Amino acid sequence: MRKILGPVLLGLGGFLLIAGLLGLFWAPGVVEKTPEQVETITMLEGQAGKLDTSTGELVENPIFAISDTRTDTDLSDDQTVAWLSTSCVMIDRGGERVCDEDSEDLITASVDIFATDRVTALADNESLDLPADALPHEGLVNKWPFGAEQKTYPYWDGTVGSAVDAAFDRTEDVGGTETYVYRVEIDEAPIEIAEGVPGTYTSVKEIFVEPQTGAILNQTDDQQRYLADGTPALDLQIAFTDDQVAQGVDDNGGDRLLLDALTVYLPIIGLGGGALAILAGVLLLRGGRQAPAGHSRKQELAGAAR
Repeated sequence: MRKILGPVLLGLGGFLLIAGLLGLFWAPGVVEKTPEQVETITMLEGQAGKLDTSTGELVENPIFAISDTRTDTDLSDDQTVAWLSTSCVMIDRGGERVCDEDSEDLITASVDIFATDRVTALADNESLDLPADALPHEGLVNKWPFGAEQKTYPYWDGTVGSAVDAAFDRTEDVGGTETYVYRVEIDEAPIEIAEGVPGTYTSVKEIFVEPQTGAILNQTDDQQRYLADGTPALDLQIAFTDDQVAQGVDDNGGDRLLLDALTVYLPIIGLGGGALAILAGVLLLRGGRQAPAGHSRKQELAGAAR
């Protein structure tokens, strides 16, 4: 039995050690990267006051926003991923929540094409052959890097068309998951309210990031836009819907479990279990070799006694 079990344990131990080393050195570089195929639809809701040009007053309405973000696998490669993001903000009349660019309830709509590094999550304008009309981006765009830190990151704001500071502010629980909250403050940045209409833009945005994966689990935005003469054009407060937050937390929990399995538990079980299996195999083989010699020695002593 020892002759069989010893080699088996040695083989198992070797396999576990290799698996543990792969989990320690190889797996993080493979799994801690933005996937090449991603399709996400994010739902937000809130309130907005929009300028009624006939009266010059803001009209308050409930609103919803939809952001459809997906990767372009044909353009992406092993290091960089291409994205297409379409979004809209609509007045909420209580019907089906869809983007309708022909509706008078449309507040804003946009299409964004960009690319990001699969590890750092920073915008990359050079590595891929993006369409000619793709606007160059800066900083983080739609997620944080794996292993996010409590520091200030550059963060893309499409309204001002440049990266702004997203400063770490605090930690906060979101649906049972600890997040890092980053705060973006913009004060009276010059923008176009509409084509050819100058104005300013003020915003306080908070982004709730799960640090292990860099996933955004919630986001709030309190923004105001003014015409050049100071007339309010838009006063908007918006955040992820409760259902969106719950779905994001649930999906993120599965992602973190997979990461832990490959980068934490696999090295521990592989290296620890492999070492124990090899040690047990060696002891069994040694014991198997020593048993006949010991038995022969006993017979010699017994014969000498007679």
